[in-house]
Amino acid sequence: MKTIDEYNFAGKKALVRVDFNVPLDAEYRITDDTRIRAAVPTIQKILADGGAVILMSHLGRPKAGPEEKYSLKHLVSRLSQEFNTNVLFAEDCVGPQAAQLAQELKPGEILLLENLRFHKAEEKGDADFAKELATLGDVYVNDAFGTAHREHASTAVIARYFPKDKVMGYVMNAELENARRVLGNAERPYTAIMGGAKISDKILIIEKLMDRVDNLLIGGGMSYTFVKADGGEIGSSLVEEDKIELAKRLIGMAREKGVNLMIPVDSVVADAFSNDANIDNSLSHHIKPLWMGLDIGPTAREMYADVIRNSKTILWNGPMGVFEMSNFSVGTEAIADAVVDATRMGAYSLIGGGDSAAAVNKFGYADKVSYVSTGGGALLEYMEGKTLPGVAAIERDDY
Repeated sequence: MKTIDEYNFAGKKALVRVDFNVPLDAEYRITDDTRIRAAVPTIQKILADGGAVILMSHLGRPKAGPEEKYSLKHLVSRLSQEFNTNVLFAEDCVGPQAAQLAQELKPGEILLLENLRFHKAEEKGDADFAKELATLGDVYVNDAFGTAHREHASTAVIARYFPKDKVMGYVMNAELENARRVLGNAERPYTAIMGGAKISDKILIIEKLMDRVDNLLIGGGMSYTFVKADGGEIGSSLVEEDKIELAKRLIGMAREKGVNLMIPVDSVVADAFSNDANIDNSLSHHIKPLWMGLDIGPTAREMYADVIRNSKTILWNGPMGVFEMSNFSVGTEAIADAVVDATRMGAYSLIGGGDSAAAVNKFGYADKVSYVSTGGGALLEYMEGKTLPGVAAIERDDY
């Protein structure tokens, strides 16, 4: 029994690992509730069956125990509003209070536990910590794809204490189904768009995609390592000097395999890393000294958009520029526009989490593409062919 639809939660207390690692502003208000909304169907299914829900998650990266800015108590009012009920809150994820609240929980009720990462044992994958968490519920549901690549106590180790009662939630199922769709026999032309700051973060996925895609569009800071590898002058643009030879190899590999690998022909350049800097357009291979490329240029935008609009399968991971700054967000928005257009014309589009998902949400396009992944790192590792501990823990009886 692996999927949530095959399980009846009537009278059960479901211990649900969700990914509520949402951004908060200085007043602890949620600025993007995408991950909360994603988990709603799983929680509703459990409640509709007549079960009770115990939610556990991490938030941020606390360094040494509890920190106010990383407390999950800031999510209680949003969750209470979503489910039209008074969501209970345990001030720790383990210990007497959590145990008592879980024990007294009635069908239809929701309990949110405090941040798992307030305990170092969580990230260490401590078995005793996982066992104590496991005592709180009758069935384990993993719906946190964004942390599935981590072998933490709550994402993998805990599953061994529920040998017969462990299932995937709707988010986890959907993530895997959509990833498999672009990994399998994807409809062609198949275009992958790879952006972001560093080529080192994308080496494995780029190599894997070489055997699958027709077009590989490169953008973001990582593109200047490719430009330099191709003999270009890149000024003071971001570059990974130790990855230049690798970029040359990838360019050669694309040529051998007949993949259309595209590097932006032009760039929006600036004389400082600031939205208020002086801005100009430049050929990417001829950027002046002391100037840096911070976005793909107008010609690159048109060329990329044309390829995307003629594609049937699209995978997008990583922005085309420093999209957080308005003067350097044009390239990323142009790519988003093209992906939306292609999707409208029947293409399948998977947005690969992280900054790509943030960009699509920022531009209001989340409901105009096929699927927006909630897990950047997890999706990349899955597509690289790695085993995700959070998935294996549910799928395998011997985990």
